[in-house]
Amino acid sequence: MQKSLDQKLAAIRADPSGCREFILADAKDADMAFGMPAPGMLRDEEGHERFKSLAEYREQIRAVVRQGIVDIMLMSGSTSEQLVLQERMFDRSSITPAVRANDATDIHAMRGSRIPAEAAQPFRTLALDHAQCGRIDCETAERNLGVDLGLYSVTFSNDRQLDLATLEAYKTFREEAERKGFRHFLEVFNPNLPDAVAPKQMPQFINDVIARTLAGVPSAGRPIFLKIAYNGPAAMEELVAYDPHLVVGVLGGSSGTTLDAFMLLSEAQKHGARAALFGRKINSSENQLAFIEFLRLIADGVIEPLEAVRAYHSVLEKLGVRPNRPLDEDLTLKTSVMSYAGSSRTVSLPGGAGPQPAPVASADTPGQSKVTASPDFARMTSEERLTYHRARLNSTFGE
Repeated sequence: MQKSLDQKLAAIRADPSGCREFILADAKDADMAFGMPAPGMLRDEEGHERFKSLAEYREQIRAVVRQGIVDIMLMSGSTSEQLVLQERMFDRSSITPAVRANDATDIHAMRGSRIPAEAAQPFRTLALDHAQCGRIDCETAERNLGVDLGLYSVTFSNDRQLDLATLEAYKTFREEAERKGFRHFLEVFNPNLPDAVAPKQMPQFINDVIARTLAGVPSAGRPIFLKIAYNGPAAMEELVAYDPHLVVGVLGGSSGTTLDAFMLLSEAQKHGARAALFGRKINSSENQLAFIEFLRLIADGVIEPLEAVRAYHSVLEKLGVRPNRPLDEDLTLKTSVMSYAGSSRTVSLPGGAGPQPAPVASADTPGQSKVTASPDFARMTSEERLTYHRARLNSTFGE
């Protein structure tokens, strides 16, 4: 089945400045970082909480894949084996499966761990053959059975020896990936050491380290797009202008408020980003399918972030789902995270009045979201998708 990611990448590369296509990814690879807390919390009717199980985490992934709105589903190697190789779930989906290809030490964020506070060291659990065919040595004909896309992460510490080790590990990965027909997108975290770079120079440091890292890499070994922290509009515009054919995406970071997620996507897109990858922001939402659909509506220009927060709360009310925060608190904006662990300050925005946009999900039973049948988004242009979404909203609530 045609993958929406491939269609969108082709369109963006053909017209970098004018194309409105936007790539949306759900990052369900948190078990590679947090361990057992990764699936998130489950709260019962009496308010008792427990961690969701791995089976429940994977069922959330299945639901998002069936929904068909995101372009990429990022998973750990073990989850990918289950859903891609054993269940063949992506054979009939427009969504591209991807795996976390490495897990450097700055994401070793287990309970009680001090490791993420130390300088990042390169490390890789996954063998590419395992991702592609499920065993250590794939035959050539077997390499298309599994996943052919992975996320590779690097964190630079502004330290010669540490950064050389990071670059050497990335070079080794690129060479293996090219030999085996494995694509990747590159995640460049801001330094996890607080004194590595002066805060005012952080955006310039990240842009320069990206340009320097990729300058010697020919097209056959280059990432298909980037995933970086949103370091502000000026930095995003500088990076996009430097190489218009370099597709830049932003990472979501810590969960934050609903407006934090919606505004991050909107602002990054406005200044040149063409992709967003949200993990904790989606996973900690009250209703993941509705949350994802609003992310898509924002990316496609159907609705603005403030309106989307109000509409999302309207959906939760109709579903009988208790929101994590009251609406006024959810209309509070937090700045984008600057490292994997996350740091932020809070700025309040007025809630205001104004129109209440249409809920885009309906419920069969409380707490469940039922998304109406959609056309094949992978075959639609951005203009066709925009028309479709507007028609959906208008048909429910009128012009």
